[in-house]
Amino acid sequence: MAEEAHRSTAAEIPVTSNGGLDQNPEAVFQRESYSSGPWPESCVSSSNCSSTAEGNMESGAHKGSASQPTSPVTPVAPSSTVASRLARSFSDSHAKQGAMNDQLKSGAVVLSDDLKNPAMEKLELVRKWSINTYKCTRQILSEKLGRGSRTVDLELEAQIEILRDNKKKYQNVIRLAQTLANQLSQIMLTQRQLGDAFADLSLKSPELHEEFGYNADTQKLLSKNGDTLLGAINFFIASVNTLVDKTIEDTMINIKQYEAARVEYDAYRTDLEEINLGPRDDNTMPKIEVSQQQFQIHREKFERMRNDVSVKLKFLEENKVKVLHNQLILFHNAIAAYYAGNQQQLEQTLKQFHIKLKMPGGDSPSWLEEH
Repeated sequence: MAEEAHRSTAAEIPVTSNGGLDQNPEAVFQRESYSSGPWPESCVSSSNCSSTAEGNMESGAHKGSASQPTSPVTPVAPSSTVASRLARSFSDSHAKQGAMNDQLKSGAVVLSDDLKNPAMEKLELVRKWSINTYKCTRQILSEKLGRGSRTVDLELEAQIEILRDNKKKYQNVIRLAQTLANQLSQIMLTQRQLGDAFADLSLKSPELHEEFGYNADTQKLLSKNGDTLLGAINFFIASVNTLVDKTIEDTMINIKQYEAARVEYDAYRTDLEEINLGPRDDNTMPKIEVSQQQFQIHREKFERMRNDVSVKLKFLEENKVKVLHNQLILFHNAIAAYYAGNQQQLEQTLKQFHIKLKMPGGDSPSWLEEH
């Protein structure tokens, strides 16, 4: 039994392929451990088991005959130089691994910054829009319920109210003028048909030839003058319609933007006032500074929009007076000349305003013009 134990201990000593002792620090450590005491039956790790198996195979290959006694192995103490090298290599590998981890971490952060830019920008825009919409909605509800205060420019608000009222009145004038033009067109059509009927009777009734002929000529003349008057009315409608639907509407768009800027300004003003009423400490001071900055931004926007609307209203008033002055003179002179039967004055009125009449059938292009 003692001999078998001695053989198993010697067999577990790792040797090289030439039969010599392995001077590897790990092998030295194993020899010292074997000399100090027996190992437990179960291996600690798979690497130890594999190294033991290799030692058994190599020692068996160079053991010789079984009758020769095995020489005892002198335990070798681990070298301090080897231990220091092992410690240094372990510390170097640990430092390199830490540096690689730092590089990986820093690289991941940079990559996430590059990837998050579009998404974060969109998220930030949505967040700002949500906050702004909430504040504005709260301000509008407070004003309607009579709980909130609103900024009012009395002079500008009066001008805006007058403009809205005038726009409705101009639209009513356009609607009535269009009705007049439609009715006049129907009268002209009836006059043409009546003139054709008189002309036909003039040819078929020799005894009333002159009387039917006079009436036919009168109805045709009235129809012709009606065409001239209709051209003047249509020009008046088109000019006033352009003033209302383009010039005034463009100013109304600026007014809507001004009112939206006013609501935003009052919303952030109210928010700043509420924050200032609260306590001032390290937690609330950053909020107060941010609220102050937002209030200043919307205040500048509100003042800028108010100045733009004031300038727009001034230019609109000048343009409106000029356009309506000419169109009202045209409408008056054309109506007066038509009902006075002054054909020459009616034609002179159209020439004065450079109005060209469309001939009957001139609306539809000819076959040659289409192709």
